[in-house]
Amino acid sequence: MQAQSASQQAEIVANILQRQRRDPARLVQVLREIDEVLGELTPEVLAMVGEQLKRPFAEVAGVAGFYHFLELEQRARYRIFWSDNIIEQMQGSTELREEMCRLLWIEPGRASEDGLVKVGLTSCIGMGDQGPALLVNGRTVTRMTRARVAAMVELIRGGALVGNWPEEWFAVADNIRRRDILLGRSYKAGAAIAAALARGPAAMLGEIQSARLRGRGGAGFSTAQKWQACRDAPGDVRYVVCNADEGEPGTFKDRVLLSAYADLVFEGMCIAGLCIGARQGLLYLRGEYRYLLEALEANLARRRAAGLLGRDILGAAGYDFDIEIHLGAGAYVCGEESALLESLAGKRGVPRNRPPFPVTHGYLDCPTAVNNAETLAAACLIAENGGVCYAAIGTEMSTGSKLLSVSGDCARPGIYEYPFGVTVAQVLADAGANDTQAVQVSGPSGVCVAPEEFGRRLAFEDLPSAGAFMVFGASRDMFEVARNFAHFFAHESCGFCTPCRVGTALVKNLMDKINAGHGSPADINELFKLQRLMESTAHCGLGHSACNPVADTLKKFRPAYQRRLHSTEFEPAFDLDYALSQARQMTGRDDAGAHLANES
Repeated sequence: MQAQSASQQAEIVANILQRQRRDPARLVQVLREIDEVLGELTPEVLAMVGEQLKRPFAEVAGVAGFYHFLELEQRARYRIFWSDNIIEQMQGSTELREEMCRLLWIEPGRASEDGLVKVGLTSCIGMGDQGPALLVNGRTVTRMTRARVAAMVELIRGGALVGNWPEEWFAVADNIRRRDILLGRSYKAGAAIAAALARGPAAMLGEIQSARLRGRGGAGFSTAQKWQACRDAPGDVRYVVCNADEGEPGTFKDRVLLSAYADLVFEGMCIAGLCIGARQGLLYLRGEYRYLLEALEANLARRRAAGLLGRDILGAAGYDFDIEIHLGAGAYVCGEESALLESLAGKRGVPRNRPPFPVTHGYLDCPTAVNNAETLAAACLIAENGGVCYAAIGTEMSTGSKLLSVSGDCARPGIYEYPFGVTVAQVLADAGANDTQAVQVSGPSGVCVAPEEFGRRLAFEDLPSAGAFMVFGASRDMFEVARNFAHFFAHESCGFCTPCRVGTALVKNLMDKINAGHGSPADINELFKLQRLMESTAHCGLGHSACNPVADTLKKFRPAYQRRLHSTEFEPAFDLDYALSQARQMTGRDDAGAHLANES
């Protein structure tokens, strides 16, 4: 990254602030753009931003420090993040990352001395169906191999611009394996909006009610009830927010919706705006999907030109609605709707206390309907065909269809759409999964299902799911799966509340201790205690569900833990004699007297 003079930095910052309308609520977008251009967010740059937005330096620095993809130090010219998702570890990502570091002569997580390259880890980047994958300077590279690692290292050493790397490296496939009522239809742009306009706001909301549409983000809250509450809330300004921050490991359905069916999502936002009386929509796109941004912006421009966004949509006087895209900067917790609203407002993505709820006090304290991308896409289907038709599909309590992101030990990973009520066994058969030991439904915060449960149905009344469907064959170590998830939650805790901040770290440390051979039954009991504590006292859903994978695997795959317990008595995890080994190496002493166990 070429260094900029102070005057050049000031000009860049001023231009970005001007483009972002000098709006303090767009602070995250301002910082993200500055970081992309300058390669770092120095104290001087943060001070400039704070001064011009009239926000304290400490507040601006606190926001910048919250997001994983914002760089507070000089960024290496090539900044590489390997996905640390357990599925991609199964695909060989750990060995490939170590090979890359070896060839580059660097330590993982530390920039090279010359500032050329830094290789680190990030959580799932939504590419589990075509991993191992990584991000290089924000761009996604899929299907990494040893040959591709070697070629990439040579390009880095030669200083080749990332934009000039082989285009096939950046190819992202949709991998749609099964289509049903949502993905299997052809849509004409504007048809769903026209149908909703013909019905009118109240009648359209009635169709959503008749369809019994429930939120597809995992919680399953009634969409009609949410929209009605937002419509009835006092105030003149309302917002529609599309939550496309699918950070749950193993989930990538929104990636495919926004790549291949973006018009459905945008029209669903327009229909929501019609129903609740909103004029503005905001799509929160996860930072890992930065590569989709230009195509989505171009789509919005086409829709405006066609009269499908902006003033008087489709010639309907007074029906004004437009959409902006906000890009996240690497924070799993922003998938929680109140944390997402905080981030949209230019703040740290810390979940709010509730009540009040977003439907009355959401974005900028105005009534806001926050919906998952899949939920909004489904609203288009209801607008065109009616609620009764939609409700006839699926089950009594779970109407319509569900998109599943299938990954792991199966022959055909990808996106599968089924009517609600499909069994786990059916999905496994369709995906070509044989000799399956377990399925993690709905990601780490969901449920781990053992073979005797494969007859269970994917539906809100049985196995609710945000979309992840991770398959683990008989050869997989379920302890290692749970340990990976424990590390994920510890890394992604926002740190706001003590039960989650400390609890996730304790769970991670206990899992590492057991893995190192120092575990005992006392540590297993401690894990269950932490689960009970965090479920009852954590501030938000992340802390409530952080122990789910450990508790599930302990109940269903306990031998994976038992074979690591080498003592019936408690053992400390810290080995002082081992900790002194580096000092012994530096002094050249390794005789008996240099070891604690041999002291007289």
